[in-house]
Amino acid sequence: MTKQPIIFCDFDGTITNNDNIIAIMKKFAPSQWEKLKDDVLSQRISIKEGVGNMFSLLPTNWKQEITEYVISQAEIRPGFEEFVAYTREKDIKLLIVSGGIDFFVNPLLQPFNIDRADIYCNGSDFSAERIKITWPNTCDRFCNNDCGCCKPSILRNYQADEYERIVIGDSITDLQAAKRADSVIARDFLIEKCRALGLNYKPFETFYDVIEIINQRQGELEGA
Repeated sequence: MTKQPIIFCDFDGTITNNDNIIAIMKKFAPSQWEKLKDDVLSQRISIKEGVGNMFSLLPTNWKQEITEYVISQAEIRPGFEEFVAYTREKDIKLLIVSGGIDFFVNPLLQPFNIDRADIYCNGSDFSAERIKITWPNTCDRFCNNDCGCCKPSILRNYQADEYERIVIGDSITDLQAAKRADSVIARDFLIEKCRALGLNYKPFETFYDVIEIINQRQGELEGA
């Protein structure tokens, strides 16, 4: 039986050209955020702890200014609109699985008419003095990495004997899912990690590259 392809696609630095959390921190946060970021990248602290603590540096009464800034500066990576159309044409399920935050992920994806149920990201609470990140997609019993939005837990909802699981990403937040994927399409920091761990991957810069890689992969599977 041919396995059904399913795509788990990161958002920040993957669908967008830059990392929106980093952009927010550079613009609005005091300097303490940089050590938190370095601690996350070096895996000294968890993604959940690091991101939660970074946003706790920001007052909630800046919500509108922060939101307007991140939406205005975000750039969608070339070919993404065509990529979404391609997945629909080929009947490939596309899930957006993001360590980003709902207040900017959802509005930036709105033009592409992706079903909200297919978008997994972290939530936000602006009811207190400081921004609080909420975690609707936490780790399952097989993961103890305190991921925040746990990509491998979401991936495990789709069994390997039924699905060809394709992970697209760029950063440390994609690494655990990449370890468990059937194929990885990577850029930036995720390439470094794939090389260091000996994971098979294909590099990309635009979503036109991604379409070509998936087409080639599906052709190989069909010919096997």
